[in-house]
Amino acid sequence: DLRRYRQDIHWYMRALEEAILLALQSAGVQGAMREDDVTGVWVKNNKIAAIGIKARRWVTMHGLAVNVEESSLANFEGIVPCGLEGRSVTCVNHHLESPITVKEFSKHMKDALEKVFRIYMKVPSDTHSMTDFQKMSTEIEQK
Repeated sequence: DLRRYRQDIHWYMRALEEAILLALQSAGVQGAMREDDVTGVWVKNNKIAAIGIKARRWVTMHGLAVNVEESSLANFEGIVPCGLEGRSVTCVNHHLESPITVKEFSKHMKDALEKVFRIYMKVPSDTHSMTDFQKMSTEIEQK
């Protein structure tokens, strides 16, 4: 709900990118960056994270995706990231000495989102039915 923050979609998109950059850095990925005129986060000319949102009355839907495990990359075969020829998609584990899981990365993402948006994300006690990040996203409290 951007009414609590800043009613500016461009600001929101850059804030999501900043959270991704912080999470990647915390996880040990070096060289992640934004690029002018394209949305998302890139490492060595390869897209590692995508952002896609919809906003209605300043309430946002959809969100972000960070490719963590190599198995996620098969879904992108034949796709040209952002329509930019010569670019491909990468994952967090391609840039780490020891691979991590989506669950492990979600902790970095949670901390980064809390920092950028100045919020506290509460994890519900019922943990068996959703991924950790989905659980964290269900209850967000303003700090």
